[in-house]
Amino acid sequence: MRAMPVSSNPMARNETAKKTDDAYELVADNRKARHDFFVEEALECGLALTGTEVKSLRAHRVNLRDSYARIKNGEAFLQGVHIAAYAPAGQFSHAETRPRKVLMHRREIDRWWGRARERGYSIIPLKIYFRGGRAKVELALAKGKHLYDKREALARKATRREVERELKGRNR
Repeated sequence: MRAMPVSSNPMARNETAKKTDDAYELVADNRKARHDFFVEEALECGLALTGTEVKSLRAHRVNLRDSYARIKNGEAFLQGVHIAAYAPAGQFSHAETRPRKVLMHRREIDRWWGRARERGYSIIPLKIYFRGGRAKVELALAKGKHLYDKREALARKATRREVERELKGRNR
């Protein structure tokens, strides 16, 4: 005769359930990018980092403002990302704003390079996060907004907020 488990609940047996593949730990978010650009397409890419850069990322000491990606000699690089120096490393820490290599497939690099060059798009980072212990960056192929586009978006957001406030007030 076979012994039955103490609990018939399958989740109770596996208390150490692992995280799902789509779970990630957000490090930095470039919220201003969605205000300044129309995002056409987004892509998750890996980052080639040094050890002290990873330690600083885990401490959330990164700034994505005014950063962009540049494709040079068939390789993609992240420019203008400020990752603060890791203090315990002392003089052996990294340069804070050095170009960092982005790990993309050749076809993706070629396609994005063509679109950014011909149609006036920019490649910008939207967020940096850890997925499965590896640092990832979400890059976006984006087109810059004009001032009137930004004003229109702000007006739309304010109107939506007022409508929600009115509906919430009526429900009380």
